[in-house]
Amino acid sequence: MAGAGTAFQAGSAAVDSATVMSALVYQLTGSSVAVGAVSTILRLGWLLPRLFVGYFAGRGASSMPFYVVGAFGRTAAIAILAIVLWIGATAGWAHATLGAATLGLWVLYAFLSGIVGVPYNDIVARSVPSEHRSRMLSIRFFGGGVVALFVAALADRMLRTLEFPASYAAVLGIAAILMLLSSFIFTAMGEPEQKSPSKAAKSFAAYLREGAVTFRSDPVFRSFVFAQWCGGAVLIAAPFFVVAANKLGVGLENVALLLGAQTVGALLGNPLWGWWGDRLGKLSLMRGIAIARTAPPIALLVFLLIPIPAEAVVPILLIVFFVLGALANGLTIAVIGLLMEISPDDRRPAYSGYFNALTAPAFVLPLIGGFAIAALGTWIVFATALAAAIGQATILVRIVVKE
Repeated sequence: MAGAGTAFQAGSAAVDSATVMSALVYQLTGSSVAVGAVSTILRLGWLLPRLFVGYFAGRGASSMPFYVVGAFGRTAAIAILAIVLWIGATAGWAHATLGAATLGLWVLYAFLSGIVGVPYNDIVARSVPSEHRSRMLSIRFFGGGVVALFVAALADRMLRTLEFPASYAAVLGIAAILMLLSSFIFTAMGEPEQKSPSKAAKSFAAYLREGAVTFRSDPVFRSFVFAQWCGGAVLIAAPFFVVAANKLGVGLENVALLLGAQTVGALLGNPLWGWWGDRLGKLSLMRGIAIARTAPPIALLVFLLIPIPAEAVVPILLIVFFVLGALANGLTIAVIGLLMEISPDDRRPAYSGYFNALTAPAFVLPLIGGFAIAALGTWIVFATALAAAIGQATILVRIVVKE
């Protein structure tokens, strides 16, 4: 299971929305709105299908068929995008055409990825005891980070030696191969039988009503949703770190260098997050991550509003991306772990569906951030992210959960 996750993490690093994909779309379109759409599409695609998958998976005896459709489907979407970029580069297609094709296939990738979330959480929760889940996820991210370092080094070479956008086609091709490997490994393992039958709603309408009742009657679940709304708002700045770096004089040909710093941060943070989540609790980890998420937007606000010596820009940005990488893995471990922890065993697919559907609206904000930047400047998204991180930490401090 950790091996499958390792391959996927390495592959997903090559299609990272905050670095590789943001840089690709920015160069194809020159639009901050399009860059904001990259993160919004990914988050909404990752969340919205879970409402429906949670219903259907809860009614069936197996979650694996849903995983198969999503995992192999998203791999195909990235492979097709790599082929389109390569053909477009050799045939001399206009950047606007390639930009539209990239965003269209990115939508397909995102929504197919969203199918994977519910079955993955269900299968992992049935396979790994609670006291080992954070460490299992940290091993997944650690292994993926090691491989992703090689991917980042290879991507850096490709982006510097190949013509644009063929360079990005090659990077995405590597991502597709790693994702395909991950899909084969995970599906080959199978899934354990459910110890108790799922409590499935009789109809989709009943399933939605039960979701409304769950939101009203479960205070921990409701507070976690509110906290995640703030967490989604923090991501308004995510795709614009690379745009800000470009404005500060760090050329987009250095995007793989920033990806490398982000990958190293993700790699080195994993042992801490695994130990913290299993020993001190998933809620404690979630609180710590929320507080730490205030640091990157503060750094960028200082960069954008106060003159900084040119020679200090790259080193400080490398530190910022290092922290972003570490926090991203910690956040994933914390959210998945805490959601598994508060979900009843016989309703886990449903809880996952409700949670992700309820929190999805907050992830439209990066798209809105693109319009805000066009009107007010880049600083506005980092100020919003800072306020949202403070709000998320405040809500999480008030949650009480029995782990």
